[in-house]
This record gives sequence, structure tokens and C-alpha cells, in this order.
Amino acid sequence: MQHLGKTRSAHHPDHLLQTPDTFVRAPLPGMRKATAIVHIGPAGGARFTQYTAEFETGGTLEPASVERFVYVLEGELTAGQRSLAVGDYAYFPPSSSEVLSAARPARAAIVEKPYVSLGGASAPALFTGKESMVNGQPFMGDDALQVRTLVPADPAFDFAVNTMTFQPGATLPMVEIHVMEHGLLMLAGEGIYRLGEHWYPVSAGDFIWMGPYCPQWFGALGKTPAKYLIYKDWNRHPLAGETCS
Repeated sequence: MQHLGKTRSAHHPDHLLQTPDTFVRAPLPGMRKATAIVHIGPAGGARFTQYTAEFETGGTLEPASVERFVYVLEGELTAGQRSLAVGDYAYFPPSSSEVLSAARPARAAIVEKPYVSLGGASAPALFTGKESMVNGQPFMGDDALQVRTLVPADPAFDFAVNTMTFQPGATLPMVEIHVMEHGLLMLAGEGIYRLGEHWYPVSAGDFIWMGPYCPQWFGALGKTPAKYLIYKDWNRHPLAGETCS
């Protein structure tokens, strides 16, 4: 516990670093025997909401009226007849009636947002996957930086979610500045993140939001690989953001 008012957490107009010592837990509507750590939402400047859901034994999360992506961090969840273990993930369209439930304590990273239709088409159907079954691909030719694509490369999806694994010493090959925003959860390891003109030490458990056009760069430090889960809006014209179904 920190009594001296110090933290690595920081919030600026174009980015947020939220570290576990500043997490606040509260239930969201639709939760029973579960709580949420809301990392980012529209109140913080984002066009999506990302939170960590912590389930007690017998905990449940009701369907949402928006699309939802779930990545299991600890324990096991069920959605209907589907079982999701650590590293498994699922996409639920706004029309889904599936309830997430936990027979034992579990944690999951959850992204929710209004679906942005493409040409009036409906959202994609529910699907599940296993990160362990996704082949890693070198990022821009660098074998020390592997990307696993969790959402199908289908223009029906209006967002992308990947995991990125950096071997010690590996870095992004460039400072990126782009129209897409990110939600990023550090899953393992540690490193240095540049966000805007600020440089932050980061480690497993930290959350980062990067707004559009925020300069960003990461380098892995330490003796073990660094890994994060990262969301971005995708496959839509920038003018389409206000047209939601």
C-alpha cells in the first residue's frame, strides 16, 4: 500500500497508463458475484470500453447490447456450451444472448463497443478461439517480435485484437502515429513505453490507452519475454465512427 501519494499511473489527453496500485473495483450492471476494473471508456476519451472482469465462484456476466470481446486471463469461463480456458477468447455480437459464467474464480479482459456497420451489414456471428492455436508472425520481418492475430481478417469486424510477444531487447521498429486508438494490457514481462513525449516503465498487469495520433513506441527489458494484448479500431473509414448499429 502506498501512503506517500506516488504511483507510475498517469493520465494525459492522448494517453493513459493505469497501474495495479491504482485499480478501483466496482460491479457493473449485469454482473452477479463479479466486479470490474474499468480501465478506459468514453469518460476517459476512448470510443470503446475496456475492463478486467473478476469473477467469484458462481459469478456471471449478462449479455451486452454492444459487441463484446473476451480474453481469459485466469481460471475458466463458460458461455452456453462453450468453455474458455486461459488464453482462450470469444467474440459476442450485439444480438448474442450468451451469459458468461464462472464455476470457480476467474479473470478476463473484456472490450465492448457499439458495432459500426459496413454498408448496413449485421455484426459477425459469435466465435471462439485459442491463442495457443494461432501461429505467431514476425512483425515487419523481426523474428524477435511475434504477432498473433485473434480476430479474423474479415472486413465485417470493425476492430482487431492481437497479442504481441517481444524477446528481451526487442523493440517496435518505429515510433507509430496513426488514427487508430489502442487499449493495451501487459500480460507478461516488462519494458519501456513511449506515449507522446513521456517515457514509462511498464510491467505485467499495467493497462495503457493510446488515443488517435498519440506517438507510441515500446522496447522490452529484463530477462524474460514481454507480452501484451492490444485492441485497435480497424476496417472502417474515419468518418464512419458516428454511424453505429
